[in-house]
Amino acid sequence: MFEGAMTALVTPFKKGKVDDKKLAELVEFHIKNGTSGIVPCGTTGESATLSYEEHERVIEVVIEAVNKRIPVIAGTGSNSTSEAIMLTKHAKKAGADATLQVSPYYNKPTQEGLYLHFKAIAEETELPMIVYNIASRTGVNIEPETMARISRVKNIVGVKESSGNLEQMSRIRYLCGDKFDLISGDDALTLPLLAIGGTGIISVVNNIVPKDVADMVAKFKKGDIEGARKLHYKLLPLIKAVFIETNPKPVETAMSLMGMIEPDIRLPMCQMSEANLEKIKKALKDYGLI
Repeated sequence: MFEGAMTALVTPFKKGKVDDKKLAELVEFHIKNGTSGIVPCGTTGESATLSYEEHERVIEVVIEAVNKRIPVIAGTGSNSTSEAIMLTKHAKKAGADATLQVSPYYNKPTQEGLYLHFKAIAEETELPMIVYNIASRTGVNIEPETMARISRVKNIVGVKESSGNLEQMSRIRYLCGDKFDLISGDDALTLPLLAIGGTGIISVVNNIVPKDVADMVAKFKKGDIEGARKLHYKLLPLIKAVFIETNPKPVETAMSLMGMIEPDIRLPMCQMSEANLEKIKKALKDYGLI
């Protein structure tokens, strides 16, 4: 259902507030460069620092700017099941095409609790749901056997897998079948994931080089494996740079250096260290972006 190079969109700020105008401009940039889907209010969109009002507004602005040209997969997850349901209902009303649901963070539910959480959200909405598995942020991994149970729940159509574990991803593909979208959540693993049957990537580096990411996925799907491999290795140093510190600060810094967004920062994120800033600048220069 969802495939290709999708963007985990940053949330641009200006003078401490969400920059609606810039947000809409970023949407246009992505559509012109072959992005196949937009994901607002995910980790890269700093959902953890947005107020409810801001969260809902970001989703509304993106949906309006996209205007049905590509899917909008709204990040509406929470460690509170009732809060996730509330945000998801708003996304449905606003016109989102699907929802991205991060696994509950901090409270560390059991595998049964994870299953019941996603099931409860799915039962309260008609929106297709993509589960987001990122144990490095949440503290709990969704095991492949649990994902298989989740995949059988109505409306749950895929997973954004950010475990970094190709063996786990392979087991998910095997247990859940090819009708369940297996989407990479790690830019460096996009090509390997496609090779084991994945459908695409929800990408961070796509914020700055969407055409190259889209071309890599497209070349693989057309059977041009060597062409896809060349783009994979071209992208790799840039991918390493945009994860040199906690996401999304490096990619936001790169975008500000490229003149794409204001260099505005919302605590608890802060300015990058001077050493890492120089590494970001070098990666951008080497790629020809600045």
